[in-house]
Amino acid sequence: MKSVPVTIRFKSTLYTLKDWLILPVPKDESVKLSSRGQISIIGTLNGHEFSTVLEPDGRWSHWMRVSDELQKAAGVKSGDEVTVEMTTSSIWPEPVVPKDLKEALDVAPQKVKDKWKDITPMARWEWIRWMNATLSQETRKVRIEKTISKLNGKHRRPCCFNLAACTEPYLMKSGRLMEPEEVKV
Repeated sequence: MKSVPVTIRFKSTLYTLKDWLILPVPKDESVKLSSRGQISIIGTLNGHEFSTVLEPDGRWSHWMRVSDELQKAAGVKSGDEVTVEMTTSSIWPEPVVPKDLKEALDVAPQKVKDKWKDITPMARWEWIRWMNATLSQETRKVRIEKTISKLNGKHRRPCCFNLAACTEPYLMKSGRLMEPEEVKV
C-alpha cells in the first residue's frame, strides 16, 4: 500500500554542527510525517527547491543537513530563521557513497556489486547510515567488511539497529539536536 504524501510547513533556526549547517524539524511538525526513521522529502527552504532524506534525531523528530548548494541558493547561514515546506516523497534520491565503502564495493565479489545495484536507494541509505554510525575508524572498517559479507549472503538491508535512532555520531555525542532557542550564533 502506497502512503499518501504529507506536507508540513514551519519556521526553524539553522545552526552549525561540525562544518555542517543543520535544519532541525520542529517536533510538532515532524510527528505528522509517516515515519520516525529516515524519510525522503522534496521541499523548499525560503522558496528554493531541494530534495533530500530527513534523518531521525532519536527523539521523535528529524533533522537535515543543508547542502552547500542550497545554502548558496537561499543565501542562508547559521543563526538564520528559515521558512520551510516539505512533502514526503516515495522517490528516494541516490545517497553519496563514502569513499571507503565505494572502494570496498569496487573490489567486492560480483554478487555483491549486483545486489548493491539491485537494492533500493532506501536500502543503500540504510547501509550507509549504519556504517556511518560510529566515530571509531576501526568500527567503521569492521562495518564495511560486514556490509560486504552480508550483501554477499542473503541480506539486502542492515539488521539489528534502531531505524528511528539518531545514527550521526556528532549529534549522538550530545544526545540530542539543539532546540532553536539554544542556537549560538
